[in-house]
This record gives sequence, C-alpha cells and structure tokens, in this order.
Amino acid sequence: MTPDMDVTADMDVPPTAPGRLPLVGHVVPLLKDRLEFVERLRTYGPIVRMSVGLKKVTVVNSHELIHEMLTSKSGSFSKGLLGEKLKLFGQSALPVAEGEPHLRRRRLLQPAFHRERISGYVNTMRETVEPSITGWREGELLDLKTEMGLMAQDVAMSVLCSFRAEHLRARAILDAVDTVFTAAIWRTMVPVSSLERLPTRSNRRLKAARSLLRSEVADIIAERRAAPDAHDDLVTLLLEARDETGAPLPDNEILSEIIGLLAAGSETTGVMLAWLFHELGRDPELERRLHEEVDSVVGEGPITAEHVPQLAFTRRLVSETLRLHHAGWLVTRQATKPVRLGQVVLPAGEQVLWSPYALHRDPALYPDPLRFDPDRWLPERPQPPRGAFIPFGSGKRMCIGDAFAWTEAIVITAFIASRWRLRPVPGATVEPVGLLTVHPSDPRMVAETRQRAVVGTAV
Repeated sequence: MTPDMDVTADMDVPPTAPGRLPLVGHVVPLLKDRLEFVERLRTYGPIVRMSVGLKKVTVVNSHELIHEMLTSKSGSFSKGLLGEKLKLFGQSALPVAEGEPHLRRRRLLQPAFHRERISGYVNTMRETVEPSITGWREGELLDLKTEMGLMAQDVAMSVLCSFRAEHLRARAILDAVDTVFTAAIWRTMVPVSSLERLPTRSNRRLKAARSLLRSEVADIIAERRAAPDAHDDLVTLLLEARDETGAPLPDNEILSEIIGLLAAGSETTGVMLAWLFHELGRDPELERRLHEEVDSVVGEGPITAEHVPQLAFTRRLVSETLRLHHAGWLVTRQATKPVRLGQVVLPAGEQVLWSPYALHRDPALYPDPLRFDPDRWLPERPQPPRGAFIPFGSGKRMCIGDAFAWTEAIVITAFIASRWRLRPVPGATVEPVGLLTVHPSDPRMVAETRQRAVVGTAV
C-alpha cells in the first residue's frame, strides 16, 4: 500500500465523548472543570471526538500517537487554534511561527540557547534572583505564583536582554503577560471571533496589556541601539540578524520575538516552582533531602555552573513537578492535509487537542500517578515509555529554551533551599486551576529561615 493510499483509506471513526449538548457541545464541562474533563477523555480511547459549540475537535490521548504527531508526522500539522490566539503576543514570534519562517527563526536564535552558553548564564541567574530571595522576611506570607513568576521573568530579561526592571515595572509586565495569556486561553475555549471585537472590559484590558508590553520592549531595543556594543545577548543577536536578502529584521518582528520569549520564560517556570515548593511543604522528608543535598554540594559559597549537574535530587524534584504538575492542560494542532493517526484519518483543517497534564497522570504509564515521587526518576527504576514524558514538547517544535529552563529551575530551587523553608498556610486547601497554565489555587506560603543541615548526601 502506498503512503497516499494509506492516508485516504477508510478508517474507524473515533468515538464521541459523552455529555455533548445541542449547540454548545462539551463547552459546559470544559468551562466547569476542564482538568477533570481532559483526564476523563483519556478513558474513552486513544483518540476521541469532542465538540466546542458546533465545531468538532479530535483529542489524542495515546502517548504513541502524540509522539508520532509531534515528530514523524509534524509536517502535517500547524500549531492550531491556541497557536493562533497566542499571536496576541506577536504575529512572528518563534513560539507561534509556522513552516519555513519557524525553521529560519529557530536557527537564528539557537546560539543564545546552546548548552555550553547556558552554563555561562548561571552566575547571572543567581545574581538576578538573589535580591528577591534574600529580601524575604521571617514569617512573611509569600504569594509563590507571583514571587516565582517575577524571578523567572527577571532571569529571562537579565540573561536574554541584559535588562533589569525595578519591582513595580516588573510587576506591571508580569500582570500584562498574565492578561494576554488569559485572553488567549478563553478565546481558544470559546472561539467566537465577533466577541473579540467588542469594546468589553476584558478586551480593553487586553489592549492595554499588549500596549504596555510593546512599549517596555521597545524601550529595551532603543537603549540597545544607543549602545550597540555594550552587551552580547539575544537582543544583540536580533538587531544584528539579516534575512535572506541581507536586510535587518523589522522592528515589529524583533518586538514580537522578545515579547514571546519573555512571556514563555516567566509563566511556566514560575508556576512550576510554585508547585515544587508546595510539594516540599507537604513532605518534610523530601525537604530534608533537598536541604542536605544543597548543603553538601554547594556548601557556604554561591551556587555555580559546576554545582548544577551534581544536584541530582534537585533535578529529580524538578522532573517530578513537571510530570505531576505540568503547566499545560491544553495544547492544539491543526491538520494541514489528510493525515492518519492510528486507525483514524484526520481531514485537512481538523482541529486536534492533547493534554500534557492528562498524559503525565495516566496510570497506564506511571504507577501511582497522583503521588509526588521524585525517586521514580532514579535510573534503576523503570522509566516511562518513549513519548510519555514531554515536559517541553517534542520534535521540531520542542521548546528552544528547555535546557535554559532546567538550569534556571535547579538554580532557583537550590538557592531558596540554602536560605529558607517555605511552610504551608495552616488550613489552606490547594487545588489545581487550569487557565493557560495549571497553577495552585492558593499559592501562599510562609517564609521561615533555616539552619544548614549536617553535611551528607541526599538519599
């Protein structure tokens, strides 16, 4: 059978998820408890149909088929509806670019994210977050989502743009990013284009947020143009870049690229760190092991690039947080031509959805999946099958900053652990909330100074 015949052959029609209502489809459970809903979809088979209003959407639950879609058959898919809505950050940014423009932009930016170069970022990462971490006070009530989001944003701006914003300015940028992300996810779940043009309060707030982001980044670019030799960073890379005709990149594309990378670098890392310390606050033994490892490896001095690969337990904590609390509950693709996945042929134009959050909690892939167990990542333990753990995507659209994010998360986790214990708020109930990312419903924790552990080895 030829490939063309394979694609056009008759295949099974995927089942439709129960609970569809006339006209609105599955919008009610999607809006009411979307995390429970995407997990429940997994029980209906490797591929299932749902409806958003009158529009049908194919949901891929099988890790093998997700991996196939993201790798060997990625050329048959675009970013889909969510990717379109995320163009609110910028039309040409790497995270939303498609096809040849995406490949060219990825090649252009790759030098800033080479693993060798990331080692050189560790000192800047540490120096950037130090004022925030050392500025906490004994007994202070911290909003971890905001605190960690600001630190992640500061790291991205400092490393990639050689720029550090004062606190109020940084908070305004973080709030603007959150506003745009929230608008993108709501427009994905309720894709009614006419609503996007109405002068509603949320649309006015979105317009103001986008204007603020563009203004802030335009100021950074203007400062760099005034002193072009002062730094060697991502902004310099973009300003010096030339397209295939030898022309410099338009300012609008440079703006879009920087805004897109800053947004991607703040939201997901900040949320992940908030979840990590929430889990440590629930488990004193895991906290003890982290403190012991940090005290043993880093000691009294500052954390450096040489320490990062030695912090094995810290990395396992990050891995397990990325598994159990993956920030992405909704990722979309769209078939650009007829393509077969398993026993189903998707027609051109078909909207496809998959959920890293649901995938990483699949009991068929992870024993006791709701248990936070960093030791499941020990090399002697059975590991999940290929394609079952996708913390930063896969294939040609894998996040360009994955090594950056791993290093940043380990550095910030170790730095905090060297100074503080973060205690849960008594009586607080923390549940996952799915907006653009899955964040804790109550991210507050209490800062408590700690004494260094007896030097030993985390086990």
